[in-house]
Parts: sequence; structure tokens; C-alpha cells
Amino acid sequence: MPESRRFVELSHVIREGMITYPGLPAPTIEPFLTREDSKDRYAPGTEFAMDIITMIGNTGTYLDSPWHRYEGGTDLAGLSLETLVDLSTEVFHLEGGRAIEASLFAGRDLERKAVLLHTGWDSRFGTPAYASGAPYLSPGGVDYLIAAGVALVGIDSLNIDNTEGTGERPAHTRLLAAGIHVVEHLTNLGSLPDSGARFTATPPLIESFGTFPVRAFARLAD
Repeated sequence: MPESRRFVELSHVIREGMITYPGLPAPTIEPFLTREDSKDRYAPGTEFAMDIITMIGNTGTYLDSPWHRYEGGTDLAGLSLETLVDLSTEVFHLEGGRAIEASLFAGRDLERKAVLLHTGWDSRFGTPAYASGAPYLSPGGVDYLIAAGVALVGIDSLNIDNTEGTGERPAHTRLLAAGIHVVEHLTNLGSLPDSGARFTATPPLIESFGTFPVRAFARLAD
């Protein structure tokens, strides 16, 4: 008998005009070919819609590759599927506070796994409250995860770094230098167990580009 599977959606829906990160442009969507105009191009009863979306790569739920932080770093086209698809996953469900410290991760096997940080901040997504006071991964937490050999770190918050400090970005700087992918603005992490899920987040193959929205999801096996 085949294995029973359930998939959990972990991405925000991208909509015209949505604000992901304050100060960055919202996506715009406009028709290139409307269904009405397509009637003149195709056989009777055959209609198509073709649309143009204009957006910054940092829209919705997105993945950062090393190119995002480092000139000459691996771009989206250079990422291996083995580091993006069906990753064994450890989820950490936080209870308040901002800085996520290394002590949270003690006692869990994290090597080559996706580490997902469930802060609950996604409940504020799309509102002014999302922009300030957001949880983030502390420098000590960053160093612990690098030493543990994780494959990917994801968070359901505004940023994996503290954006209200001096402008330094230790999580992006160190994780991406170590070849560890970063996925930000996840959602619905509360639906995942601490262990046992399989995580996938795949961007398109784009050369000389560092960040792009992903369809992030988890597979749960019964």
C-alpha cells in the first residue's frame, strides 16, 4: 500500500500591491494579452490570458542564495536541488522574545537538515505591526547552526537578522558564506511537528540573481 502523505503550505500568496518588507516596492500585475484580445489570434472558442508581473525578488516568501550577499557567490541558477527539496526538517516553536539564542537548538540532530524557526510573527504579515519588534536569529544562534552543519534556515518573521540595530546582518553574512540557504517570511509553521516533516523551497533557475519567491511546503508522512 502506498505511503499516505499530507502537504502543508508554508508560503504567503503573492498579490498585486502587497507589502512584504517596508520600503521595498509592491508587485504590480498587468495584462500582456487579455482573453478578449486573444480571440482575434486563435480559433473560435480558444482564449488565453498572458500577464506581466513586476516585482523585486524580495517578495512574499523567498529564498536567499549566496549571490544576495556576496559578489561572485552562488546564484539561484547554481543551487543544488539536493539542498532545496525534501529536506529532513527540525522545527523550533518559540514562545515570545526576540533574539533566538543557541541554547534553543541544544540536543537536536541538525546536520544537513532544514531548521525552521516558528515565531508566530507571520500573523502580523501585511500589517504595520509586522515591521517592528520582529524576532531574529542571534549571532550565537547563527554560529551554532553553522557548526551543526545545517542545510537551510527558515523563519516566519520580518528578517532572519535584527533590522533595528546598526545595519549589520550577521545571519545573512555568516549563513550564506557557509552555503546555508535562508528562507524568510514563511507562514503556517505552527502546523508542523518538531521533527519528521520534509521541507521543500525551490526558486527558478535565474542567473546573476540572488533572491526570489519560492513555493515552500512541507510533506508530512502518516
